[in-house]
Amino acid sequence: MISFDLLLAFIVALIVVYAIPGPDMALILQTSITRGTRTALMTAGGLAASRATHVTLSACGVAALLKAAPWLYEVVRYGGAVYLAYVAIQIFRSPMFALQAGNASAQAAGERGALRQAFTKGLLTNLLNPKALLFCSVLLPQFIRPAAGPVALQVTELGVVLLIVGMLFDTLYAVGAARIATALRKYPLAQTLQRWTFSAALLGFALRLSFD
Repeated sequence: MISFDLLLAFIVALIVVYAIPGPDMALILQTSITRGTRTALMTAGGLAASRATHVTLSACGVAALLKAAPWLYEVVRYGGAVYLAYVAIQIFRSPMFALQAGNASAQAAGERGALRQAFTKGLLTNLLNPKALLFCSVLLPQFIRPAAGPVALQVTELGVVLLIVGMLFDTLYAVGAARIATALRKYPLAQTLQRWTFSAALLGFALRLSFD
């Protein structure tokens, strides 16, 4: 079992990381503003699934494989950059507020597909970012003490905490951004600016991922 002091230090480290703007945060905020809290929470579910995958892959040594095979890291890195750019273009080309009043039956018919798409976007945005995998492989070992018990159990504990803290932050962003959407609906110019802002942010993250 991990000691309380070590676990607290791990949580503080996670809070610092999740509070820093990144592609995950930008995607959650944009989805919540344009599609609503429920859809944003599905995006958060996709992010959580990806983080769980990264924790598992880190434990299995896949992160070490990426370090040992630079070409594989480059493939994943450029794939992630291309996907982020694709999402940014989608946001830029999206119509004004998908949540505005309209045909209720048509909205209900497309809701299930929209939720699946939101989950997939969250999953791929994080999963195709090799830095997220390397982050897990670098951070987790710092808080593991072999003398404290089975390493697999400690990795599991840290992974669960990582997922919980991530979901709490994603939920906070989703709920907070949805409140902003009410005000944005009244101002078409503000809607345009928010689309441009999030598109530019994701393009910036794509460029940084491709050049780092």
